[in-house]
Amino acid sequence: MPIKRRDLLAAAVPAVLLPASCARPGRRAEQTPAPKRVIRFAHFTDIHIEPRRNAPEGLAQALQHMQALEDKPTLLITGGDHVMDSFSAKASWTDEQFDAFRKVMRRHCRIPVKYCIGNHDVWGWDKKSSETTGREPHWGKNRPIHEFQMPGRYYGFSKGPWHFIILDSTHTADSNYKARLDDEQFAWLQAELETHRDKFIAIISHIPILSVAAFLDGDNAKEGHWSLPKEWMHLDAVALKDVFAKYPNVKLCISGHLHLVDRAEYNGVTYICDGAVCAAWWKGDYMECDEGYGVFDLYADGTFAHQYIPYGWIPVPE
Repeated sequence: MPIKRRDLLAAAVPAVLLPASCARPGRRAEQTPAPKRVIRFAHFTDIHIEPRRNAPEGLAQALQHMQALEDKPTLLITGGDHVMDSFSAKASWTDEQFDAFRKVMRRHCRIPVKYCIGNHDVWGWDKKSSETTGREPHWGKNRPIHEFQMPGRYYGFSKGPWHFIILDSTHTADSNYKARLDDEQFAWLQAELETHRDKFIAIISHIPILSVAAFLDGDNAKEGHWSLPKEWMHLDAVALKDVFAKYPNVKLCISGHLHLVDRAEYNGVTYICDGAVCAAWWKGDYMECDEGYGVFDLYADGTFAHQYIPYGWIPVPE
């Protein structure tokens, strides 16, 4: 079988030996102790579950694979888009999708979960297609907040010297959405960063704040210049960058949405777009990205490590 580029995970590097004249008998080389790990967590984004396409079996396999790791995570953070789509879905189909997600998680997930809202989790914003009025119980973002028992559409929590901030990226734009923070949330974020100056910060958003892959997904240069849709990357990225510059303890921003893996670093902050559990919506890999999930190690000195792990899902032909 041909080897794909994504399968080449490591390259052999020749060892470099010190010449014998550099060695000092009776004296050990000084070693810097490894930083203490604070937490290892898994990041499952863009699951897009529904009763069809063997999606429940796929999520179950991903959970089993993650929890069978020799060094398994102790926390799962989701990145949004848990269901295939409730944005345009009628009530009965929305119920079926969330029911499928709930059943798999109840049966197969054995570690605590923190949730982040994605655009496809929001129920009924496309009122025409969903046949909603906006007055239904749990309409809009109230649906995922209710389903996942979230403290709110955005919130924070701490693990030792690290503080996590879960953002809400999705905001109305006519019958569609755009990627940004609303004024209330932006003010809350600034206050949260000020309150936790003494901790390292990891931010989780569904839509990337800053991304390389956003430029590669689709023909974004067809007019002779780069042009990104308002749904693909935060429109307030510059404003957020300016806020982060005031807080050097902001270390990491994790997202999903694009179903691709990338890593960008700017002004001391690392931005990671972390693939998709469903890849191409349970139909195989998407633009060189397999079905997978992220694993993050956060250390007491503010450093971190990340890997994207394919879990071996094989789509079933329709």
